[in-house]
Amino acid sequence: MTELWCELAWLGGEAAQPGVALRVEEGRFAAVEPGVERPPAGAERLGGLTLPGLANAHSHAFQRALRGRTHAGRRDFWAWRDGMYALAERLDPELFLRLARAAYAEMALAGITCVGEFHYLHHGPRGVPYANPNELGEAAIAAAAEAGIRITLLDACYLSGGFGSELAGAQLRFADASAAAWAERAGRLSPAAHARIGAAIHSVRAVDPAAAAAVADWARERGAPLHAHVSEQPAENERCLAAYGLTPAAVLDRAGALGERFTAVHATHLADADVGLLGSRSVTCCLCPTTERDLADGVAPARRLRDAGASLALGTDSHAIVDPFEEARAVELDQRLVTGERGHHSPAELLEAASAAGHRCLGWPEAGRIEPGALADLVTLGLDSARLAGSDPASAPAAAVFAASAADVRSVMVGGEWVVRDGRHARLDAAGELEAAVREAWA
Repeated sequence: MTELWCELAWLGGEAAQPGVALRVEEGRFAAVEPGVERPPAGAERLGGLTLPGLANAHSHAFQRALRGRTHAGRRDFWAWRDGMYALAERLDPELFLRLARAAYAEMALAGITCVGEFHYLHHGPRGVPYANPNELGEAAIAAAAEAGIRITLLDACYLSGGFGSELAGAQLRFADASAAAWAERAGRLSPAAHARIGAAIHSVRAVDPAAAAAVADWARERGAPLHAHVSEQPAENERCLAAYGLTPAAVLDRAGALGERFTAVHATHLADADVGLLGSRSVTCCLCPTTERDLADGVAPARRLRDAGASLALGTDSHAIVDPFEEARAVELDQRLVTGERGHHSPAELLEAASAAGHRCLGWPEAGRIEPGALADLVTLGLDSARLAGSDPASAPAAAVFAASAADVRSVMVGGEWVVRDGRHARLDAAGELEAAVREAWA
């Protein structure tokens, strides 16, 4: 049993609660008691603001090695993709594991306690399967365990080079021979205490409607999360309409993919009917604002999606930066830029997207909340940095959303175990491992 006392804790709503006593037993919150003026005897004091563990609902871990190497110049998404393909061709299982472990350690330092790894780098050079066809997926699961965070491995079906085009180059490492071959391989993946298995349809570019239906059936039979990139680029929409006479969202709906377990990643360039469709199916839309900015993708209609009935989650995608607070505030601030109006999303809504909603879309509905019975995951923010000094304690959640950074994270607990203490990872030299893995990736 572990007893904690939080100077301030966010338990939901717009205000922080002062003096919250927590009791942790067997990896879960056994008791949550607000209004406790002083730390109980034997309780560890957590200064600053305590939040539930945060979820990164969309990650491509290997892309962490692109940071600083693909941002300059007048280049579009498709030119960036060429650089990503070049990186993908350089990785072997051992280096992939080290890079993923370091990326997940960086996430832990930023307050992320669970990651959704949208995993499509499956096979060896020229698409030759490894002796263990899930070598790389299992490496991602192992990397999360070593970094001390939870993972949902979203194994992605990838079949073509784009609307029936032949596979080429690095795409050969992503692809299975058919939806049936994907299902057979993905079916061999095993969950673990820290890991759950989900499915992904890479995109309507890479997976035809019949195959998308097969992936949706696989996920439905297992009650597993199902994710897909949706309308990230206008060119994707144009080619989808030319190929099928439907938008990507409508193709996925006809395939039976949309529903409460489905997450549309990006959902940037949606037709009006798509917004209503996604909302009516109660999907989650995972926005990745820092990557969407970096790739000049655009701004998703986040408020309209929420009003239509969709939930919002957040992801760091290509890891141009790993900072869940920046992702959260960007949802609101980007809306301000494109609409000329403020106040589309409250701080509580944005924290919900970063915590409970993100965990829910990854198949961890028991996480992302500080309440009895929930998994004992929490993040403490120092309120004494130059960014947060002078914050009103009652409105500390708003200060966290609109001013905090990953550098303000002091401690992170996952399942009752401390993974980050005093701003340092308890197990790994995250910066050192990132330095070594990234340099080797480009050597």
